[in-house]
Amino acid sequence: MTVRVSKGEATRLAVLDEATRTAARLGLSGLTIGSLAARLELSKSGLFAHFKSKESLQMQVLERARDLFAEEVLRPALRAPRGEPRVRALFERWLAAITEGGSECLFVSASAEFDDQPGPVRDQLVRDHRDFADSVAQMFRTGIAQGEFRADADPEQFAHDLHGVMLGFFHARRLLDDPRAQEWARRAFEALLAAVRVPPPAQSGPAAHTDGARPTAR
Repeated sequence: MTVRVSKGEATRLAVLDEATRTAARLGLSGLTIGSLAARLELSKSGLFAHFKSKESLQMQVLERARDLFAEEVLRPALRAPRGEPRVRALFERWLAAITEGGSECLFVSASAEFDDQPGPVRDQLVRDHRDFADSVAQMFRTGIAQGEFRADADPEQFAHDLHGVMLGFFHARRLLDDPRAQEWARRAFEALLAAVRVPPPAQSGPAAHTDGARPTAR
């Protein structure tokens, strides 16, 4: 089934895509209807008809960024098999989104901008971050159910720690321009998985070597 989008809606989405890219670089606070109109060579009055106010524009940009992040990161990850493969797919997609300067960059920069500014934009950011943390925790729970992650591991702690890894990658790549940023992130991710993975069963019987000697080839 083909979903038809009106000309007005297509224009709004095109404007929001540009606004999202701009806000990812310059921040939400610097995004105004006037500056966006100048960037797109559109009339300010025409854009005002779509967005009404700067705050409305910011809220709609957040909504668009949320949709793009779901398309770029969450939905592809959810198509991977449950358990560790799904968590790995999430990590790889998330890493790529930051590397390519996608919607994730907007959420990081906006969090720094609005963490001490009460209001609708901050409230929406809080909901977005909590919803995403819940999604990561749920992915981890499926890994516990699959028997791949330890039953006593804390899904919320894993989501928190993974977010810390990705924030570290964002900082190392975007601010420090560290050529090893991705290497550091991958090492931290592997250490995180190693700490929660169910260990393989210990060998027993003739195949086990308890004297420290290496088995010899026949």
